[in-house]
Amino acid sequence: MRFIKFLALSWAANAIILAILALVLKDVTYDGVGDLLTAAALFGILNTFLKPILRLLTLPLAVITLGIIWFFVSMLMLAITSWIVNGFDIDGFWTLVWSTIIVWLLNLVLDFFGPWRGTRRD
Repeated sequence: MRFIKFLALSWAANAIILAILALVLKDVTYDGVGDLLTAAALFGILNTFLKPILRLLTLPLAVITLGIIWFFVSMLMLAITSWIVNGFDIDGFWTLVWSTIIVWLLNLVLDFFGPWRGTRRD
């Protein structure tokens, strides 16, 4: 039951974060709540399963670049979400960069003040 609560909170947090992106950045759009929820679910799945694998694979580059490569791994998670979910779009490289920064900042706030303090990883 605790895991289901965590999963629901995480999904809701991702949906709110993606909605904030659409409000703040004009080139981030979604067609409806269904597409937003789908994007949030996919983004959560990618961050849970694919991102740790990519971080492990890019560990040598992370050492050389002092971790900057992991920013691009995070960008890739948003880009994949945008590519797969037809109704959720991030248009342009710089929009993707700012989206990644905003997601990071919002997740940082959630890590300190959210109901799961310290359990979320982005």
